[in-house]
Amino acid sequence: MHRYISAVTSLLVVTSAHGDTPRYSRNPDAIAEIQSGRRTVADAAWWGFDEEDATDALQAAIHSGAKKVIVPNMTRDWFVRPIQLAGNQELVLEAGVVITAKRGAYRGRGDSVFTARNVSDLTIRGYGATVRMQKEDYIVGKVLLDLGWNRWYGQYEKAEWRMTLSLRGCTNVQVLGLTLTDSGGDGIYVAGTGQQGFSKDVHIRDVVCDNHYRQGISVISAVGLTVENSVFRNTWGTPPSAGVDLEPDKNINKLQNILFRNCRFEDNYGDGIKVHLARLTDASDDVSIRFDHCRVTSRRGTGICVTKIRARGAHGLIEFRDCVVENTVGYGIKVQDKSAERARVKFVDCMVRNAANDRDFNGAWSPVWLHMYRPQPTGDYGGIDFVNCDIEDDHDRPPIAVTKDDPAGVLHDITGTLAVRNPHGVRMNLGEPENGVTLRVTVTQP
Repeated sequence: MHRYISAVTSLLVVTSAHGDTPRYSRNPDAIAEIQSGRRTVADAAWWGFDEEDATDALQAAIHSGAKKVIVPNMTRDWFVRPIQLAGNQELVLEAGVVITAKRGAYRGRGDSVFTARNVSDLTIRGYGATVRMQKEDYIVGKVLLDLGWNRWYGQYEKAEWRMTLSLRGCTNVQVLGLTLTDSGGDGIYVAGTGQQGFSKDVHIRDVVCDNHYRQGISVISAVGLTVENSVFRNTWGTPPSAGVDLEPDKNINKLQNILFRNCRFEDNYGDGIKVHLARLTDASDDVSIRFDHCRVTSRRGTGICVTKIRARGAHGLIEFRDCVVENTVGYGIKVQDKSAERARVKFVDCMVRNAANDRDFNGAWSPVWLHMYRPQPTGDYGGIDFVNCDIEDDHDRPPIAVTKDDPAGVLHDITGTLAVRNPHGVRMNLGEPENGVTLRVTVTQP
């Protein structure tokens, strides 16, 4: 009986002195039992739900020490200012709950709806629940600020860091079932802090990130991150506008035991999957990144982009297995600025279908593009495997093409097999045979 009392039975609806706005009275007896330890499960509405600004109630419930905090469906949005999450707690958002960023309350460049900083043992469960921001305000507010017309939107400065969920230096975190929308930055941000330089053992499952400003999810520094059965879509606003961007800020950041499994990256304005390792060096820990059974489409960008693994960059492995890239405007796969001597990139049993459809180029792009963006100190570009991969294409063009900004650059150690289906036949554009390039292309019937 004490485990959970619903908002209907535990709250009294009263009328505000300011008019007809419903307010919900506190339940001091239940709060006292939480504080004494006689209860371990709390209802956030016990602290007094206010439909105009529910921040104080929700924040007090989270900081109450309860092992489990339930956010009930009040049939109205929980409008909140930025909320700080606590460790050793399960936060449960009931089906139908909508947590909404309060207008005018996110003027700070890094203000996020939920922030977990240096906490451990946190679960956020929200099947059927939504956390959303006011993306249009942050965009329009910046334009109006530039024009000097800021009184309606509260002087929002241009920023990329207003997240719906920010995990910084956290350990043992689960995020389950949430829909995260309309942020002024990323749907989910995973990074470290000065106290712990990475987040560790984070599990994200059955999550939807939709219509974010910068990224569906950004991974800056993590050890043991698993993301599965999740969707990252409709990202647009400021570059990179990717579904996922794995991009360390410093050479001490880590990308170890990163796994995306059964995820979809759909109709993002930038790349569906972006791995950008410019800041890692040979002093950085080895990277280990894997995408299994993922599907990628794009609104404008490349399906999969791996870039800036330079001659003094990190070692390790970046692997794509049983992934499908299809219906992209940009390249299906792009590997750019990739030293043959550093982290290996491997595609196994992957499919590229109907890719590189930018009409401005009259179909001249290839489904797979290897770009020697700048000279490597050794002159070698490569360290790439295509193992039993397939390309389906209707354009009269090479299935895979190489461009070199430095004519003296050398292809090295590019291996595997590509089975190509194209009604125009198959022609290659790899240039002259070079050191260790054993990639074979076979033709299958259209």
